Amino acid sequence: MGVKVNKKSLKKYIGIALLLSVVLVLAGCSNLNEPITSHSTGFWDHYILYNFSRFILWLASIVGNSYGWAIVLFTIIVRVVLLPLNWFQIKSMNKQMKIQPQMKALQEKYSAKDMDTQQKLREETQKLYSEAGVNPVAGCLPLLIQMPVMFALYQAIYKTTQLRDGTFLWMQLGKADPYYIMAILAGVFTFLSTYISSLSQPQQNSTTKIMTYVMPFFIFIPALTFPSAITIYWVVTNAFQVLQTLAFQNPFKYRREQKEAEEAEKEKQRKIRKAKKRIYKNRK
Repeated sequence: MGVKVNKKSLKKYIGIALLLSVVLVLAGCSNLNEPITSHSTGFWDHYILYNFSRFILWLASIVGNSYGWAIVLFTIIVRVVLLPLNWFQIKSMNKQMKIQPQMKALQEKYSAKDMDTQQKLREETQKLYSEAGVNPVAGCLPLLIQMPVMFALYQAIYKTTQLRDGTFLWMQLGKADPYYIMAILAGVFTFLSTYISSLSQPQQNSTTKIMTYVMPFFIFIPALTFPSAITIYWVVTNAFQVLQTLAFQNPFKYRREQKEAEEAEKEKQRKIRKAKKRIYKNRK
């Protein structure tokens, strides 16, 4: 049985949803057919899109005017800037994994579905989170920043002639990959990033398992028609996520240590059983 979100966490989720709504509204007010310049009006066009465009064009100027490599560099810079937030997210996740046995015990203790019991479960869960220093919405922070970045990149491409008409390898950045190679890579790296991350979780619930296999399709299907520049962003950001997970969480090491701990516990229980048998025989 899942734990319902308490009021404090609900307010945070609502705040995140409202912020994303503001971004969508601002982005929706932008005319894709109107190029962005230093004279563009509106907060989104003048301060966000124009500066995104300028920065990517500047990156292109230092890599041989390759707009594709500029987008790759831009993506890496975004991910590096997000590293502190990702580290905070990983630390919070590790703390949350350590209290899974206590969480399970609480869910079993307050398994009744009446309102009083569920309220008590929420209170005890929040208390456990506070004592363990767990922030349940820490995982939303990197995504919260990346979504506006992706919206801005999408519109900056369409509203900047050089980026829209620029080419990279076999692709025109403003159009979909004609061979779907980037779409496939985006799906593959999305799967790898979620799968490798799930390996560091002691217990995988059904939702985690479903998302591991469903998320790649949520990326792959739009990537078939999205501009190549966006799919390049997805490929690079998920490839970066794979490396980041291997470096910060090292799920294979975690699995090995978990297996060793399980073997040690089995050996301990085996010795206890042998000791009890010995005591029993001596009493006879």
